[in-house]
Amino acid sequence: MSHKIAPSILSADFLNLQSDIEMINRSEADWIHCDVMDGVFVPNISFGFPIIKQVSKIAKKPLDVHLMIADPNPYIEAVKDAGAYMMNVHYETCPHLHRTISAIREAGMKAGVTLNPHTPVSVLEDILQDIDMVLLMTVNPGFGGQKFIGHSLTKVRKLREMIDSRNLKTLIEVDGGVNMETGKQLVDAGADVLVAGNFVFASDNPVETIHKLKSIV
Repeated sequence: MSHKIAPSILSADFLNLQSDIEMINRSEADWIHCDVMDGVFVPNISFGFPIIKQVSKIAKKPLDVHLMIADPNPYIEAVKDAGAYMMNVHYETCPHLHRTISAIREAGMKAGVTLNPHTPVSVLEDILQDIDMVLLMTVNPGFGGQKFIGHSLTKVRKLREMIDSRNLKTLIEVDGGVNMETGKQLVDAGADVLVAGNFVFASDNPVETIHKLKSIV
Protein backbone atom coordinates (compact mmCIF):
# COMPACT_ATOMS: atom_id res chain seq x y z
CA MET A 1 0.00 0.00 0.00
CA SER A 2 1.32 3.41 -0.96
CA HIS A 3 1.81 5.78 1.94
CA LYS A 4 -0.49 8.75 2.44
CA ILE A 5 0.44 12.46 2.64
CA ALA A 6 -1.46 14.77 4.99
CA PRO A 7 -0.39 18.44 4.69
CA SER A 8 -0.84 20.28 7.99
CA ILE A 9 -2.71 23.55 7.59
CA LEU A 10 -1.08 24.81 10.79
CA SER A 11 1.61 26.05 8.39
CA ALA A 12 -0.81 27.45 5.81
CA ASP A 13 -1.32 31.15 5.07
CA PHE A 14 -4.46 31.96 7.05
CA LEU A 15 -4.96 35.20 5.12
CA ASN A 16 -5.28 33.01 2.03
CA LEU A 17 -6.52 29.76 3.57
CA GLN A 18 -9.03 29.03 0.81
CA SER A 19 -6.25 29.24 -1.77
CA ASP A 20 -4.10 26.82 0.23
CA ILE A 21 -6.97 24.35 0.65
CA GLU A 22 -7.63 24.50 -3.09
CA MET A 23 -3.93 23.83 -3.67
CA ILE A 24 -4.19 20.70 -1.51
CA ASN A 25 -7.31 19.69 -3.46
CA ARG A 26 -5.33 19.86 -6.71
CA SER A 27 -2.37 17.98 -5.29
CA GLU A 28 -1.72 14.29 -4.67
CA ALA A 29 -2.30 14.74 -0.94
CA ASP A 30 -4.59 12.17 0.62
CA TRP A 31 -5.81 13.98 3.74
CA ILE A 32 -5.80 17.46 5.26
CA HIS A 33 -4.30 17.53 8.76
CA CYS A 34 -5.88 19.98 11.21
CA ASP A 35 -4.11 20.72 14.52
CA VAL A 36 -6.34 22.04 17.31
CA MET A 37 -4.33 23.45 20.25
CA ASP A 38 -5.66 24.86 23.50
CA GLY A 39 -2.64 26.58 25.08
CA VAL A 40 -2.99 24.22 28.06
CA PHE A 41 -1.93 20.75 26.96
CA VAL A 42 0.51 22.34 24.51
CA PRO A 43 2.10 25.82 24.79
CA ASN A 44 0.30 27.31 21.82
CA ILE A 45 -3.19 28.13 20.55
CA SER A 46 -4.06 27.39 16.92
CA PHE A 47 -7.64 27.36 15.65
CA GLY A 48 -10.95 25.77 16.54
CA PHE A 49 -13.97 24.05 15.09
CA PRO A 50 -15.43 27.03 13.17
CA ILE A 51 -12.29 27.13 11.03
CA ILE A 52 -12.39 23.35 10.45
CA LYS A 53 -16.05 23.60 9.48
CA GLN A 54 -15.24 26.24 6.86
CA VAL A 55 -12.35 24.14 5.56
CA SER A 56 -14.65 21.12 5.24
CA LYS A 57 -16.95 23.07 2.91
CA ILE A 58 -14.28 23.33 0.22
CA ALA A 59 -11.97 20.41 1.04
CA LYS A 60 -12.00 17.51 -1.39
CA LYS A 61 -9.75 15.44 0.89
CA PRO A 62 -10.78 13.84 4.23
CA LEU A 63 -10.03 15.92 7.33
CA ASP A 64 -7.61 14.37 9.81
CA VAL A 65 -8.25 16.32 13.04
CA HIS A 66 -5.60 16.17 15.77
CA LEU A 67 -6.78 17.46 19.16
CA MET A 68 -3.86 18.71 21.25
CA ILE A 69 -6.16 19.73 24.08
CA ALA A 70 -6.39 18.89 27.78
CA ASP A 71 -9.74 17.07 27.57
CA PRO A 72 -11.03 16.07 24.12
CA ASN A 73 -14.02 14.09 25.39
CA PRO A 74 -16.59 16.94 25.51
CA TYR A 75 -15.80 17.87 21.90
CA ILE A 76 -16.34 14.60 20.05
CA GLU A 77 -19.66 15.67 18.54
CA ALA A 78 -18.24 19.11 17.69
CA VAL A 79 -15.38 17.49 15.80
CA LYS A 80 -17.83 15.29 13.91
CA ASP A 81 -20.09 18.28 13.13
CA ALA A 82 -17.07 20.19 11.83
CA GLY A 83 -16.61 17.53 9.16
CA ALA A 84 -13.81 15.33 10.49
CA TYR A 85 -13.04 11.94 8.98
CA MET A 86 -10.41 10.98 11.57
CA MET A 87 -10.28 12.25 15.17
CA ASN A 88 -6.92 11.93 16.91
CA VAL A 89 -6.74 12.20 20.69
CA HIS A 90 -3.65 12.09 22.88
CA TYR A 91 -3.07 9.06 25.06
CA GLU A 92 -1.71 11.46 27.66
CA THR A 93 -5.07 13.27 27.99
CA CYS A 94 -7.47 10.31 28.08
CA PRO A 95 -7.56 8.35 31.37
CA HIS A 96 -10.45 6.25 30.01
CA LEU A 97 -9.09 5.78 26.51
CA HIS A 98 -11.27 2.84 25.49
CA ARG A 99 -14.39 4.84 26.37
CA THR A 100 -13.13 7.80 24.33
CA ILE A 101 -12.31 5.62 21.31
CA SER A 102 -15.74 4.00 21.48
CA ALA A 103 -17.43 7.40 21.57
CA ILE A 104 -15.46 8.62 18.55
CA ARG A 105 -16.47 5.58 16.54
CA GLU A 106 -20.08 5.82 17.67
CA ALA A 107 -20.07 9.40 16.37
CA GLY A 108 -19.18 8.01 12.94
CA MET A 109 -15.49 8.92 12.73
CA LYS A 110 -12.29 6.93 12.48
CA ALA A 111 -10.38 6.90 15.79
CA GLY A 112 -6.72 7.74 16.19
CA VAL A 113 -4.50 7.83 19.29
CA THR A 114 -1.51 10.16 19.45
CA LEU A 115 1.66 9.60 21.47
CA ASN A 116 4.05 12.34 22.54
CA PRO A 117 7.78 11.73 21.89
CA HIS A 118 8.41 10.51 25.45
CA THR A 119 5.50 8.04 25.52
CA PRO A 120 6.43 4.44 24.60
CA VAL A 121 4.36 2.52 22.07
CA SER A 122 3.95 -0.28 24.63
CA VAL A 123 1.14 1.71 26.32
CA LEU A 124 -1.06 0.81 23.34
CA GLU A 125 -0.77 -2.96 23.88
CA ASP A 126 -4.37 -3.33 25.08
CA ILE A 127 -6.03 -0.77 22.79
CA LEU A 128 -4.25 -1.28 19.46
CA GLN A 129 -6.89 -3.61 18.08
CA ASP A 130 -9.61 -1.02 18.72
CA ILE A 131 -8.10 1.97 16.92
CA ASP A 132 -7.78 2.89 13.27
CA MET A 133 -4.52 4.79 13.52
CA VAL A 134 -1.64 5.72 15.82
CA LEU A 135 -0.10 9.16 15.39
CA LEU A 136 3.49 9.31 16.60
CA MET A 137 4.72 12.82 17.34
CA THR A 138 8.28 13.12 16.05
CA VAL A 139 8.67 16.59 17.60
CA ASN A 140 7.28 17.98 20.84
CA PRO A 141 3.76 19.15 19.98
CA GLY A 142 2.77 22.79 19.90
CA PHE A 143 4.74 24.44 17.11
CA GLY A 144 5.58 23.78 13.48
CA GLY A 145 9.03 23.78 11.95
CA GLN A 146 10.80 21.82 14.69
CA LYS A 147 13.70 19.41 14.21
CA PHE A 148 12.88 15.72 13.81
CA ILE A 149 13.63 13.57 16.89
CA GLY A 150 15.83 10.78 15.56
CA HIS A 151 14.90 7.99 17.97
CA SER A 152 11.34 8.22 16.66
CA LEU A 153 12.39 5.80 13.92
CA THR A 154 12.85 3.10 16.58
CA LYS A 155 9.33 3.78 17.83
CA VAL A 156 7.91 3.44 14.33
CA ARG A 157 9.67 0.10 13.87
CA LYS A 158 8.44 -1.20 17.23
CA LEU A 159 4.89 -0.15 16.49
CA ARG A 160 5.08 -1.71 13.02
CA GLU A 161 6.12 -4.99 14.63
CA MET A 162 3.25 -4.79 17.14
CA ILE A 163 0.70 -4.21 14.37
CA ASP A 164 2.04 -6.81 11.94
CA SER A 165 2.49 -9.52 14.57
CA ARG A 166 -1.23 -9.29 15.31
CA ASN A 167 -2.33 -8.95 11.68
CA LEU A 168 -3.99 -5.60 12.37
CA LYS A 169 -4.76 -2.90 9.81
CA THR A 170 -3.99 -0.01 12.17
CA LEU A 171 -2.24 2.81 10.33
CA ILE A 172 0.92 4.53 11.57
CA GLU A 173 0.96 8.29 11.08
CA VAL A 174 3.94 10.51 11.91
CA ASP A 175 3.99 14.26 12.47
CA GLY A 176 6.97 16.54 12.97
CA GLY A 177 10.08 17.43 11.02
CA VAL A 178 9.01 15.51 7.93
CA ASN A 179 11.02 16.29 4.79
CA MET A 180 12.41 14.19 1.94
CA GLU A 181 15.18 12.68 4.08
CA THR A 182 13.15 11.90 7.19
CA GLY A 183 10.13 10.95 5.07
CA LYS A 184 12.16 8.23 3.35
CA GLN A 185 13.44 6.98 6.71
CA LEU A 186 9.92 6.90 8.16
CA VAL A 187 8.40 5.06 5.21
CA ASP A 188 11.24 2.52 5.35
CA ALA A 189 10.57 2.07 9.08
CA GLY A 190 6.91 1.29 8.41
CA ALA A 191 4.98 4.60 8.49
CA ASP A 192 1.72 4.73 6.50
CA VAL A 193 0.91 8.45 6.71
CA LEU A 194 3.29 11.43 6.64
CA VAL A 195 2.12 14.76 8.03
CA ALA A 196 4.06 17.68 6.58
CA GLY A 197 3.47 21.33 7.33
CA ASN A 198 6.31 23.80 7.00
CA PHE A 199 8.13 21.62 4.46
CA VAL A 200 5.13 21.83 2.12
CA PHE A 201 3.84 25.34 2.65
CA ALA A 202 7.24 27.07 2.80
CA SER A 203 8.35 25.45 -0.45
CA ASP A 204 8.38 27.29 -3.79
CA ASN A 205 6.00 24.75 -5.31
CA PRO A 206 3.84 23.01 -2.67
CA VAL A 207 2.05 20.80 -5.22
CA GLU A 208 5.40 19.50 -6.48
CA THR A 209 6.66 19.05 -2.91
CA ILE A 210 3.60 16.93 -2.09
CA HIS A 211 4.23 14.93 -5.28
CA LYS A 212 7.82 14.26 -4.21
CA LEU A 213 6.72 13.14 -0.73
CA LYS A 214 4.07 10.90 -2.27
CA SER A 215 6.68 9.43 -4.64
CA ILE A 216 9.02 8.25 -1.86
CA VAL A 217 9.80 4.56 -2.29
